[in-house]
Amino acid sequence: MNNLTKETQKTLIYILIAFTFSVLMRMIWLYQFQDMEAFKHAGQFMINTNDGYYWAEGARDILSGISQKNDLSPINSAVSQLTAFFAFILPFSFESVILFMPVFLSSLLVIPIVLIARVLNNLEMGFIAALLASITWSYYNRTMVGYYDTDMLNIVLPMFLLWSMIGAIQTNEKKYLIIAALDILIYRWWYPQSYSLEFSFFGLILVYTLIFERKNIYSYKLLAIMLFAMIGLDDLTRLGLVLVSFYIFTQKKYDKYVYYIFTSAIVLFFVSGGFSPIWAQLKGYIFSREAIVADEGLKLHFFAVIQTIREAGHIPFETFANRISGHSVTFVISILGYLFLAYRHRIMLLALPMVGLGFLASVGGLRFTIYAVPILALGIAFLITQIAQNMPTKKLKYLSMVAFTLMVLYPNYQHIESYKVPTVLNSNEVTGLSLLKEKAQREDYTIAWWDYGYPIRYYSDVKTLADGGKHAGDVNFPVSFMLTSPQEEAARLARLDVEYTEKNFESNRSYSNIEQMTKDYGFSDTNDFLFSLQTYIELPSKTRDIYFYLPYNMLNIYPTVRKFSNMNLMNGEKQKEPFYFISRNFREIKDKIQLGQNIFINKKDLSLEMNGKRVATRRFVKTSYNEDKKFYKDIKLLDFGAGLSIIYMSAYNTFLVLDEKSYNSLYIQLMVLEEYNKEFFEPVVANPFLKIYKLKI
Repeated sequence: MNNLTKETQKTLIYILIAFTFSVLMRMIWLYQFQDMEAFKHAGQFMINTNDGYYWAEGARDILSGISQKNDLSPINSAVSQLTAFFAFILPFSFESVILFMPVFLSSLLVIPIVLIARVLNNLEMGFIAALLASITWSYYNRTMVGYYDTDMLNIVLPMFLLWSMIGAIQTNEKKYLIIAALDILIYRWWYPQSYSLEFSFFGLILVYTLIFERKNIYSYKLLAIMLFAMIGLDDLTRLGLVLVSFYIFTQKKYDKYVYYIFTSAIVLFFVSGGFSPIWAQLKGYIFSREAIVADEGLKLHFFAVIQTIREAGHIPFETFANRISGHSVTFVISILGYLFLAYRHRIMLLALPMVGLGFLASVGGLRFTIYAVPILALGIAFLITQIAQNMPTKKLKYLSMVAFTLMVLYPNYQHIESYKVPTVLNSNEVTGLSLLKEKAQREDYTIAWWDYGYPIRYYSDVKTLADGGKHAGDVNFPVSFMLTSPQEEAARLARLDVEYTEKNFESNRSYSNIEQMTKDYGFSDTNDFLFSLQTYIELPSKTRDIYFYLPYNMLNIYPTVRKFSNMNLMNGEKQKEPFYFISRNFREIKDKIQLGQNIFINKKDLSLEMNGKRVATRRFVKTSYNEDKKFYKDIKLLDFGAGLSIIYMSAYNTFLVLDEKSYNSLYIQLMVLEEYNKEFFEPVVANPFLKIYKLKI
């Protein structure tokens, strides 16, 4: 390091310390659960995000060289390709690679933060901001160990882009032109949805140029090369345009052509797609509707999945503030700090797209909060350094920086220590899926709610009807119908939906499966077709086996699953909500068992008391397992005219109170009660955590 300047040495030291700090904080989860065998498979911790199994499937198939037509494996995705590369060159297991990739890649965020501060001649601000941003609530939540997803670079790459733009405008150095363009290329490769943020950065630089730098030809070079990197053409074409334009821009003799090149870049941008992808994303997140209506055919109404995704829902201010800065007070001060920073260094106005996208979380959902994290971290770090500079002595200067930094870090550390998220699946569930892999073929289907689609595909190497990327209303409706309807109807629709899905791969029909079935069976009303499933109908020829994946954990989301089929597809009207109540925090009070605030079970006659009124019980069911994990159930018929039943799942310390429709649903009958119709189903895997059945028709 003797040949490096003092400032460069200081920069590297700050980056190294901040990077190490970020990595170590993410290791706390491992330390907390080191003895939790349920979180491990084959002695290795599993990941804790569903979507991670999608990228893992693609990387697995890249390494094996096996990928079949229509299996939807993301072998062409950046995450899968980079993972396969790391797994190939590193001396670690594949499971270790996907577990720790988010730890190390997300911690790279500290580099552009410190580099931005260096451009602004305030390295201490960068160091403090890097420490804070790397562990702030939302960023930590989406990049912790095991959170294997695109988020591990989704903030790193735009922050590098921001640094290159700031460096370009502040210094007019040629190197920043190619850095900015290459970062856009890499960012688009990594995350195709980056289009909107890239365009926002471009727009701000354009405004900045027109206001402050109208006569600076360098600014037009920057704008042009960014546009060439952004246009809607293939990666190699964009790379070629970037390299050619960079060569031209480094030759002073071509400066007279810069404005023509810039104009050509604008025309090419709009001709190649322009604003269309941006508008599509805005419609999806901001203008989403509860029901989606098909544009053609029967114009069926389907429930919109966006309404059920927590990360895409509205969030309260405190949660919003905590996720961006760790505490409401810190958040407010951070905003003031950013405004002061932008006042002192107007170039920081270029960060507004990231702040704005982060604030979009207040209406678009908590997933966006991570974008504002590094910018507001720079804001409060700037205030801390400004306060320190006004201290009377050097000792007080550093003591104040340390004290204030610890104050803003501590709430985030507390969050990390308390944020004990489980793995997506437990070891028993994965063991069951491994058994399924031994019995099923790659072309077979396993039906489950979309939350479980990716893990099933990864561990069992089979196809699914729905998953984290394929869960539109028309896809979810039949799956919801199967899981929440009686067995006979569910069995018939399962065979139909699988065979129609396979046919669709070849025919590219524009109609949904359920609409095509309605028409093929001679109905004009989908409700009539669904009613016909209660009787014998001629089914398509069987081309593959079908399995049902029914985990215990789906008890928690059963009402959500039911929403997608609990509506009239012809007019969008919601049907009466089924009664479904789950209680794990019950307590005994004399002659009653309190399940909830206003729900009790009378021990004497097993009737219910709800809101002070006695409600008769149709049946009381107790399920249990013996030491050999053999399943038992005891059913007491109480009042056949009553509408509600009680199920006490003693092995899980869980009570269910549910109406007759829910009681007779496939999920409750097959998973909770193991009461399967032998004409349609046979068990494949049965343990307390998971049931898998094979369809016999």
